[in-house]
Amino acid sequence: MGVLLARCVVAGESAKPNILFIFSDDHALRTIGAYNPEFDGTPNIDRLAESGAVFTRSYCENSICQPSRAAVLTGKVSHHHGVRTNGSPWNNKQQIFPRLLKQAGYQTAMIGKWHMHPFPSDEFDYHKTLTANGGQGRYYNPAFVAHDGSIVIEKGYSTDIIASESIEWMKNRDKTKPFLMMCQFKAPHTNVMPPLRNLGMYRDGDIPIPETFFDDYEGRNDYVKQSWMKMHGMKSPAVVKITPTYGEYELPKNPTGPERQFKGDYKFLAEMTEAQRNEWHHHYDPQNEDYRKRVASGELTGNKLAEYRYQRYVKDYLRVVAAIDQNVGRLLDWLDASGLAENTIVIYSSDQGFYLGEHGWSDKRLMYEESLGMPFVIRWPGRIKPGQRIDAMIQNIDYAPTFLDIAGLDIPDDIQGKSLVPLFDGKAPRNWRDSIYYHYYHSGAYNLPKIEGVRDDRYKLIRYYDHPCLKLGEQWELFDLKRDPQEMKSEYDNPEYQRVKKKMLRELNKLRKQYGVEE
Repeated sequence: MGVLLARCVVAGESAKPNILFIFSDDHALRTIGAYNPEFDGTPNIDRLAESGAVFTRSYCENSICQPSRAAVLTGKVSHHHGVRTNGSPWNNKQQIFPRLLKQAGYQTAMIGKWHMHPFPSDEFDYHKTLTANGGQGRYYNPAFVAHDGSIVIEKGYSTDIIASESIEWMKNRDKTKPFLMMCQFKAPHTNVMPPLRNLGMYRDGDIPIPETFFDDYEGRNDYVKQSWMKMHGMKSPAVVKITPTYGEYELPKNPTGPERQFKGDYKFLAEMTEAQRNEWHHHYDPQNEDYRKRVASGELTGNKLAEYRYQRYVKDYLRVVAAIDQNVGRLLDWLDASGLAENTIVIYSSDQGFYLGEHGWSDKRLMYEESLGMPFVIRWPGRIKPGQRIDAMIQNIDYAPTFLDIAGLDIPDDIQGKSLVPLFDGKAPRNWRDSIYYHYYHSGAYNLPKIEGVRDDRYKLIRYYDHPCLKLGEQWELFDLKRDPQEMKSEYDNPEYQRVKKKMLRELNKLRKQYGVEE
């Protein structure tokens, strides 16, 4: 009888593949070895890539956290799922792929960063979501909204905790059902705070500075020139942990400048344990003292100061990325040890890309390549040939129909993305898309307007419009990505590109109509 039951369980598990969806936040492609051969800091994500496929041209539909997450869940563009900005409410009754999988017999769970409002209700069989810090959560000793609605403080490091809880849920799941586990890290979102074990990484030597770090923005439009993104990350002392007050755990009564913008940093330190803070200061205090002396002596000014701050920022970012990779390794190792690896599809992705000093920026939002591109790495044993690099253009609106197709379910007609399953053999169907649509709505944030655009194999057309304060009117950019891959000079007003401009305007209007975008 026991043997018969065991066979039934195995048969139930093997009927449909399990899905482990690992999702990070703001992961720059150049800090993943599978996308950048010169980088060796992600051996476990690279291990996943080597055993599956890397989609080399994966793009987001709206490069900001909440809208991208909603696009993943619904398979729809922002105009239709309703989460256009980081302040838009989430319609928790709308159709999403986890709910459809649940109805089809999957056991579903989401652990980690949700970020949208309201928190999950019946979207998953189980959920435990980060809270505090505007839904971003904290790196150290994070607070979670548990499945029963209670607030729970978990001691430790966020990325480690989320991976551990995901493993525990998979251990204790209903083993008669296939599962969907959405393991969603908050890392490497600003303000980057590495785990204590990684603070010693990248101490020796400097990280190469991007060629465009000191971009003067000539050849681009006025909105790009006046964005505030350059002040976040490399340029802000609070983010790179070098303000004189960073070791004080009480929030200043009247914070100004960087302290005002990043006042939450003080609270993050205050919520560390004493032992965590002691080790934190053991690492940062000597660097900060050296920094202050070099500034006072006049050694660090101008470009040298910017380069110094860049090194501080990017090294912490890479230490946080290392923690993601370490936990991807833990998840893969657990699947191997549990005997589930052969029947579990594993995906690694992020909600968007990120500028790590390119054009002097640190954030996302703009439609330039660094934030538009997002990782998509997938392993499906027995179905996806290991080591593939697939260059078909995909978007985050394609994730939902892909997961439904993987599970053998019909894809609802109102889903706007396409299943990626036909691409898994390495060749795109003849009717596959040859361009992608982008629309960012969070006007005013970082002094940017709304941004809309289209990208095809070679060209990119970007429209900037509707800033709440700046009266700069509608402005455009056109980039030839073959001749100008770093997007340093717009060809929009170049007479030699007028035919290209008209073609891209037609493509933009076609995609607006296709996706039902009215503005």
